[in-house]
Amino acid sequence: MIPIPRLQIAVAAVAAVAAAGLLFAASPATTTGSDPLDRPARISPLAPRALVTGLASAGDRLVAVGQRGHVLVSEDAGTTWVQSKVPVSSDLTAVQFVDARVGHAVGHDGVVLRSEDGGRSWKRVLDGRQANRLLVDHMQQRVAADPSDANQALLDEARRNAGLGPDKPFLDVWFDSADEGFVVGAYNLIFHTADGGRSWQPWFDRTDNPRLFNLYAIRPVGGTLVIAGEGGLLLRLDAEQQRFIALPSPYEGSWFGLVATQDNLLAFGMRGNVWLSADRGDTWQQVDSGLRASITAGVRTGDGQIWLADQSGAVASSTDGGYSLHAQPLAAALPAAALALQGPAIVLGGPRGLQRFDSEGAR
Repeated sequence: MIPIPRLQIAVAAVAAVAAAGLLFAASPATTTGSDPLDRPARISPLAPRALVTGLASAGDRLVAVGQRGHVLVSEDAGTTWVQSKVPVSSDLTAVQFVDARVGHAVGHDGVVLRSEDGGRSWKRVLDGRQANRLLVDHMQQRVAADPSDANQALLDEARRNAGLGPDKPFLDVWFDSADEGFVVGAYNLIFHTADGGRSWQPWFDRTDNPRLFNLYAIRPVGGTLVIAGEGGLLLRLDAEQQRFIALPSPYEGSWFGLVATQDNLLAFGMRGNVWLSADRGDTWQQVDSGLRASITAGVRTGDGQIWLADQSGAVASSTDGGYSLHAQPLAAALPAAALALQGPAIVLGGPRGLQRFDSEGAR
């Protein structure tokens, strides 16, 4: 596999923006001599206007993450933002909270951060240095137990990655509880923890992903987990085998995200593509999203509505579990990479920072 330059991966983290070929300048965190893993994020009044790649609700708060390790918290549905202290300045790509207090953020340099106070403060629970060591050790043990060609190839890949340094990004995160969750990322990177990040287990050899495609999203549906990635890759966790099994994919373009209701799963990707599965990914039907650009973000609200945003900043919503979507006009929306709803507000994050709109006026 040919290594992808760091800047290209950075753009891939804002997945649909990458698909459109819009390249952003590398941040100082990725171009200066000191290691971003060793340098705390700088507090800056311009952080709310800088690149934002992830948004999540934490109870009554909103939490945004983005470049240079920026994390911002809003107590008023996105009207004002306060920057949090973060121990790294690596670019962050995604964030998720299991409740009002406990959440995790992931990003470049193999970073995984944990907050236990609703996003106000963070600690590092994994980075690329540790991830490389864990992955090589794990695959060495696997080869010792089963010296198959497949395991040897994965060991060779793990060693090659370690030789290149701690530069591989995690691109999404999902925790079912404060203790148990997965992080996924570039080149088939996937790690699991059952103790809140105190220890991690690589699942590098537990995916049907022989081409080591990037893993862009992971979400629960129907009592299991589904992963979406580049090249049409769809994987579903088989609890008995403890392995992510390949699913049939209805198209070959990259999937940039997933939104799940209790019964249905929406997968979205390039050029407005949205597909719906009512059987946990076994079969799919296409949905007219009303969006024409690549879809960058999706969220399900507490009352069951689904909202999607594309790279142009256009949004669409569904009130019937994803069977139909309706475009919702927003005035002067900017390019979007992240989406959240909080009370009456729609909040978009993207290359020009954070924007807030009235959701009632968009319906």
